[in-house]
Amino acid sequence: MKFKNILLMLAATAFSQFSYAQFNQDAYTFSGSTQGSTSRIKAIGNASTAVGGDLSSISGNPAGLGFFNKSEFSITPEFNSSKTSSSYFGQNRTDTKDQLNLNNASILFHSAKRVPVGAETSQGFLNFNFGISFGRTNNFYDNLYLAGQNPNNSIADFLAENANAVGGSVADLNNAYNPLGWWGYEHYLIDSVGNNSYGNIYAPNTYLNSDQTLSRSRTGGQNEFNIAVGTNYSNKLYLGLTLGLTSLRYNSYSTFTEVGNTEPDADEYTTFYDFNQETTGSGFNFKLGMIYKPVEAVRLGASFTSPTWYDIEDNSTLALETSYLGGDRFPGKPEPFNSNYTLRTPMKVNGGIAVFFQQLGFLSADIEYVDYAGMKLGNYSTSSDDNMRISDLYKSVVNAKVGGEGRLNENFYLRAGYNYLSNPEKGISGATNIISGGLGYRYSNFYLDATYANASRKQTFYPYELSSASPQANLKNTSDNVYLTFGVRF
Repeated sequence: MKFKNILLMLAATAFSQFSYAQFNQDAYTFSGSTQGSTSRIKAIGNASTAVGGDLSSISGNPAGLGFFNKSEFSITPEFNSSKTSSSYFGQNRTDTKDQLNLNNASILFHSAKRVPVGAETSQGFLNFNFGISFGRTNNFYDNLYLAGQNPNNSIADFLAENANAVGGSVADLNNAYNPLGWWGYEHYLIDSVGNNSYGNIYAPNTYLNSDQTLSRSRTGGQNEFNIAVGTNYSNKLYLGLTLGLTSLRYNSYSTFTEVGNTEPDADEYTTFYDFNQETTGSGFNFKLGMIYKPVEAVRLGASFTSPTWYDIEDNSTLALETSYLGGDRFPGKPEPFNSNYTLRTPMKVNGGIAVFFQQLGFLSADIEYVDYAGMKLGNYSTSSDDNMRISDLYKSVVNAKVGGEGRLNENFYLRAGYNYLSNPEKGISGATNIISGGLGYRYSNFYLDATYANASRKQTFYPYELSSASPQANLKNTSDNVYLTFGVRF
């Protein structure tokens, strides 16, 4: 048995008994939400902090509600086509998935200030507008496939670390809440190589350079129901407040496969590790916003989005199945694990400027600060370990958004936008880039907007996590989105 593996196992005796549950990765997944908005705002790259006058203000900067002088309703369906490309130990794979969703539905009720005949109509609080919206803030629909030959470690390393986290004897492994260590021992993938004060020490019983593949299918998303109020003070200052009620549904079904050889007889094995996760949750947040017009053509905006405080229920099942070329077979029986925990997502601060050119259109730009380092998990025994991982893996970022709208004639509008969203993963280069464009049509009190957006981003994925040197796949996610908004003023 390799001496370095024994040292690694000695260092891993305190490894979390919940190491199979990658809550720190889930925290990042559930914190990557975007604003559910109309096609018009999607087209200008969501650079809307200072724009106002659009139903997206309900879920963005609620101060924008103060610009409305009529009630309004809109609905926005979305078509999304996603592609995920993976690079894992030099091998590249690609998988795709398509879906149709409701991205946004909003209604606003306008309430103007009642002014006595002959009184001043442009001073003081001129309206109090009330808005309600439903928005899709995150889509999890995608397929992932990766494959490669791992020269550094094996799924057996993962199983051995789980065994060492249990400690004690082989009988203790068999009776532990976490079955992964026992399964690894039972399937001859790990073996006892000594003992210490915690009990037996376990190490991999496999050679390196095994062939590994992973296939994963995900569904679900995050939604937000918003209740907002906004007001206009003297046509100069606009203020707003939003309460957001959030929901989360995440389903992930994955199978990790490894083909290799055990020591010392080089018996070829094939093992399947199934990890299926069904997660639901609910939470709340709030948003504060303001827009100020120093001159008629310029608007300055700022908004604060609090963290979302989630209560999450995670229902997962694990199974390990191993077969040997020599004939031995160990069938897998799914083992359920249910967990309840809390998650605090990052807070966001936005600042923006919009410049209007009379009836010709406008240009807008936003800067956004997102505190990914402030993500926090809680309400389970090893949350402090995962929070340390969050601190080690993620950082706060600054994002930039720009966009504009031009009026082509009395009825038609042309729009374009661009987002640069920084990667919050420490030491990982690359960012999310979103390019968008669209057309708008206005006639009387009706409007129709269509937008196309292309988003691409890079991220890191770990098929299984070790106390050090986890195997790493580099992913590139690309999505093509089409949004269509129909609206009416009344």
